[in-house]
Amino acid sequence: MKRKWIIISIVVVAAAAAVFFLLRGGGGGAQKYQTALVERGDLEATVTSTGTITAVGTVEVGTQVSGTIESLLVDFNDKVHKGQLLAKLDTRVLQASVDDANANLDKAQAQLAQALDQYNRNKPLYEKKFISAIEFNQYQNNLDAARASVTSAKVALSRARTNLGYAEIRAPTDGTIIERAVESGQTVAASLSAPTIFRIARDLDHMQIEASVDESDIGQIANGQTVHFTVQSQPDRTFSGTVWQIRLQPTTVQNVVNYTVVINAENTEGLLLPGMTATVNFEVNKVTNVLTVPNAALRFQPPPEVLDELRKKAQERGDSSMFGASGGSKGSGRRDSTRGGSRGGNTTPAGGNTTSAGSAPTGTGGAKGGVKSGRSRLWTVDSAGNLKMISVRTGLTDGQRTEVSGANVREGMAVVTNVAAANSASRTGTSALPFGSPAGGRGPTGGGGGGRSGGRGGF
Repeated sequence: MKRKWIIISIVVVAAAAAVFFLLRGGGGGAQKYQTALVERGDLEATVTSTGTITAVGTVEVGTQVSGTIESLLVDFNDKVHKGQLLAKLDTRVLQASVDDANANLDKAQAQLAQALDQYNRNKPLYEKKFISAIEFNQYQNNLDAARASVTSAKVALSRARTNLGYAEIRAPTDGTIIERAVESGQTVAASLSAPTIFRIARDLDHMQIEASVDESDIGQIANGQTVHFTVQSQPDRTFSGTVWQIRLQPTTVQNVVNYTVVINAENTEGLLLPGMTATVNFEVNKVTNVLTVPNAALRFQPPPEVLDELRKKAQERGDSSMFGASGGSKGSGRRDSTRGGSRGGNTTPAGGNTTSAGSAPTGTGGAKGGVKSGRSRLWTVDSAGNLKMISVRTGLTDGQRTEVSGANVREGMAVVTNVAAANSASRTGTSALPFGSPAGGRGPTGGGGGGRSGGRGGF
């Protein structure tokens, strides 16, 4: 008796399970979906990169003479004016050089006076033929050499005085001290090159960003282009700037060619500091007041059994326009090298040329969004819970939302983005991918590629 009840219970459970799965796969109305609204707004396509913030017109101040730092009169962040005394070297050695040059000049002038006296005394004798021309030429040469020695001594004295003046290090321009590389008492040597003692930023109210853009995106950058950027120290602020210069000298990093783009930015609030890393977005295209949908809505592909049911209903109505002439329950669409998933890929947001987010091979950024013109499809749910497909044209995308247009799309419309979580857990290859491109192959018009339900992307 007990065994009989166990058998009856098993039969009842099996029957209930069969009814549940029949109802679940019986059509689009039994399936639950996640939806999002068609919204009106603005879209902006950008090229993303990173760069370093630098001050405009940075001047390195050094010393042309060697010596010991006797005193430092300025420090970090001090504002200075052109000609202001910044530091002073020990002048004892330099002053000794001046004194020595003075002594050499006095000696040379004395030798000149002696040579001139000998010349003047022997000139009348030469004129009266009492001495030969050879003897007189010797006095003439001595006079010329004495005059040259005086000139050389004067130059040496001037050089020594100039070097003594270099002991006082003065600001070559107005600005702000952003670096001090020495301490008082430190010895600096200027034998080969002038050592840097200070670095002065001329104007911290105006900053520059030197951003690296790879060759695949540099064609979209132009002088005067609007730029938005952020820095880590101000995560809630977005700053603006303009492209000032595209430098033609390329640099190659890991076999990728990059170009330096210089961006001018205002810094009246003083929030941007030299050396900060900026995340830069170049505004390459923008549309305003357009209908937009999440990219997940354009990538969504209904479950295969739902597609089969919708296809059967369309055939019963004699409507072949919904899935295209080549559509079929198993489709004849192409598969790409990734094989598109086990049961067909999701549709792409649009056909045509696409610049995908983060496509820069160097990892420094890349185009975010781009112009995506082509045909695609959206899915809606009617009052009875059944899926309905509408064809749309796609335009600009910012990587998250895409511009759409069409006779059947309107603001506030709910479009399907995914299968409800409770039902999608047991299915594979039926919902939108969370990131990046769809898994399925790309059809000729931008629709889903191969797979059991993708068809050939027809509408």
